[in-house]
Amino acid sequence: MFRRKRKANDFTAEIEAHLQQESERLREQGLTEEDARAAARRSFGNIMQAQERFYESGRWLWSDRLGRDVRFGARMLARNPGFTVTVILTLALSIGANTAIFSIVNALLLKDLPYARPERMGAIYARTTGPDSYDMRRNIDGEQWELLRDNVPSLISAVSHGRTSGMNLQAGSQVQYLQAGRVSAHYFDVLALHPVLGRNFSGDEDRAHGPKTAILSYSLWRTVFGASPNALGQAMLLKGEPYTIVGVLPESATTPLNADLYIALQPSREGEGVGTNFQAITRLRDGASWQEADAEMNRAWFRSLRVQHFVESNPGANITYYSVPLQKGETDTLQPQVLALMLAAGFILLIACANLAGLTLVRMLRRTAEIATRVALGASGWQIQRQLWIENLLLAFLGATAALGLGFLALRSLLLLLPEHFLPVANVPLDGRVLAFTLFLSLLTSIFFGMLPALTTRRVDLRSSFASRAVIGGGKVRLRQGLIAGEVALTVVLLAASGLLIRTLVHLETMPPGFNPNGVMAAKTSLDDVHYYESATFRKLLDASLAAMRKIPGVRNAAVGLSLPYERALLSGVILSDGQEAGQEVTTNEVYVTPGYFDTLQIPVLAGRAFADSDTPDAQPVVIINQAFAHKFFYRTNPVGRSLLLPFLNQANKNKLIVGVVADTVLSSASKLNAGSAPLTREEAIYLPAAQITDGKSLSVVHAWFQPSWIVRTAGPMAGLTAQMQSALASADPTLPFSGFYDMKDLMAATLATQRIEVALLAAMASLALLLSAVGIFALVANMVAQRTREIGIRIALGATLQKVMIHVGRSGVGAAALGLIVGLLLSAVALRAMRSVLFGVEVYDLPTILVVVLTLSLVAFLATTVPALRIARIDPAKTLREE
Repeated sequence: MFRRKRKANDFTAEIEAHLQQESERLREQGLTEEDARAAARRSFGNIMQAQERFYESGRWLWSDRLGRDVRFGARMLARNPGFTVTVILTLALSIGANTAIFSIVNALLLKDLPYARPERMGAIYARTTGPDSYDMRRNIDGEQWELLRDNVPSLISAVSHGRTSGMNLQAGSQVQYLQAGRVSAHYFDVLALHPVLGRNFSGDEDRAHGPKTAILSYSLWRTVFGASPNALGQAMLLKGEPYTIVGVLPESATTPLNADLYIALQPSREGEGVGTNFQAITRLRDGASWQEADAEMNRAWFRSLRVQHFVESNPGANITYYSVPLQKGETDTLQPQVLALMLAAGFILLIACANLAGLTLVRMLRRTAEIATRVALGASGWQIQRQLWIENLLLAFLGATAALGLGFLALRSLLLLLPEHFLPVANVPLDGRVLAFTLFLSLLTSIFFGMLPALTTRRVDLRSSFASRAVIGGGKVRLRQGLIAGEVALTVVLLAASGLLIRTLVHLETMPPGFNPNGVMAAKTSLDDVHYYESATFRKLLDASLAAMRKIPGVRNAAVGLSLPYERALLSGVILSDGQEAGQEVTTNEVYVTPGYFDTLQIPVLAGRAFADSDTPDAQPVVIINQAFAHKFFYRTNPVGRSLLLPFLNQANKNKLIVGVVADTVLSSASKLNAGSAPLTREEAIYLPAAQITDGKSLSVVHAWFQPSWIVRTAGPMAGLTAQMQSALASADPTLPFSGFYDMKDLMAATLATQRIEVALLAAMASLALLLSAVGIFALVANMVAQRTREIGIRIALGATLQKVMIHVGRSGVGAAALGLIVGLLLSAVALRAMRSVLFGVEVYDLPTILVVVLTLSLVAFLATTVPALRIARIDPAKTLREE
């Protein structure tokens, strides 16, 4: 391998020594020197054959041949830089897109969760049978949690709040806003996480009214407590009351919540435990099976009031609970979007393969004379095929290298664009699985786009190849047309899908908001604080802070609301007290607000009045409903003067008088009030005066889930407004910080951030597919012009007009595009049905979208055909005839 020249020189010297010795012997017998030399060579035999035998005996022939083919292939690619760059760029774009999307698929669906034995961890799903069958991850209530904890021995079970809650931590004189996770005992046992300092929560700490304890994340322990071991056992003020630090998690620890600290959930059947507000995770004990655990869980929960009520209220229906891997439970809401993007990326790859197959086919036809020469000189069919496949593999390797770089950049850009905590995984790396996927995709692509061209070289007619220059035959043209038609068909599907999503996004973004967002600034703070569990201190905070904010120069009005338009609202039960629906309990969105809320947001009052300062705790309990609630539950009658009963946020349990009807505002449908609703809807909502909420216990539950917003309307842009709002709040409570400030327009835009990114990604892929299709059509027509230059010149010389010749040549590209367009529309009629659940304000078969797709593709096909066909005008018929 490394001393070839020395060995070859030694062998040549040895042959020369043999010849010299034999020559000397023959000279001694009387021959002349020249005759002795010739006789010695005849006696020795064919020196070249001896050298070849020596060469073959001391080398790996396959490696030499491979190296020779690789060097020849590299030279051929270097001699055709246009073709090489086009192929590498096409591979980089198509495989890079697949690499970036697959990295997310890998992190979400394939890569194991960062816990010990993740296959034994599960989430709980519910399957209903009956008229409305569905499978979904199921939250549980306090009763079901107790039954799960005490009656399912096959599982180590725990529950959490399901998402982090904003809380205020007071360390010394500093107040810090942070994200806290509320979890039950054994939560970290399920995750197989053990504190590096201290311990996990105990069962006593997880009971109602148990000790207040907390476990810190490593980063919080290091930044706030200086990584001091003495922090263990210390008390800190959290939510206005002392919590004892009992543990510190490892630096590398990750949880589904990713919180700054964790406190004991203390779940019960009261308060938030009345509803399905707990999210369960489980770990299978050693020696147990999931089938046993599911059977135990269903036997236990069959006794729960919620299951019995479901069965009684849905005759013929049943509900069954079962376990699924925790990874599925954490990622199931993202799976449809991610897999749809992966499918779109796969379409891009197929389009690229068809495009490259056509380009490579033309290149092979141009190399017909070269291949025929090699065959005439003795090259076998296998040697020709091997050389061509090696060139394809070289292109695949270069394309894969470029694709990894492009995929890495695309993935980093995508992760920067995604909203915070959008992905329920810590990181999305380009690990070994992604690298293997990229390599496999490159090899598969090289095989796919190299298969058809390589097959065309299996039979070479030496006479016709040497007799004239290669011309693309009709069969080859039809093959290329078929490939381009396939490209265009897939492009139609992607364009139609992206067009429908764009139309949906436009519909959502242009929905009349129902209020005036201009000049409105909002600020949030956590009132999950012991000081505000009493309604009197809560009202005092609102009155004092709003009075201070209204004094800020330039502020026209100020108010507080539990939630704002475009946000998720509190879901609660309401009982209709009179009318045709009297006694019926319905679920609706509830928002407590202060007087001036409707004026600050400029929400029109359609009937009755808005809230006033006179709506005090001692006054008549009142409520305002929106127009959607009025239309749904009061039909055409005037709801003003009617009554509602609110079991929640109503300690006195009195009927509330409807005193007004306001216009509908856009709300986030994250509350799932109406299943299958759009991300933004105009759902039913009721508004309560914050001053009349006298149930402090209900307030504490609500503020564990929601952060109320202070909103101000200004006369125009104001410098330093956020600092003045913080000062106004500090005048009422110096220990209460705002967690964030939001321009109302930014808050509105943030609600559709996910949809906007999905649309942008799919639109980018559709644009790439359109570009590849245009390149395919352009290449088809351009190569036909180049290959048929003599024929075209003769046609023009014999009287054919330029227009007729251009139409004759260009119809191949137009015909391929037209066929692809027809096939693509047929495919879209089937494929787009799967998008029905994500389309809002637009039908699946939307005529304007289809027309835009048809016109866009027709225009691109026309330009891609016309531009290369214009080269015909530069053909000189006289020169062509002279050449003939």
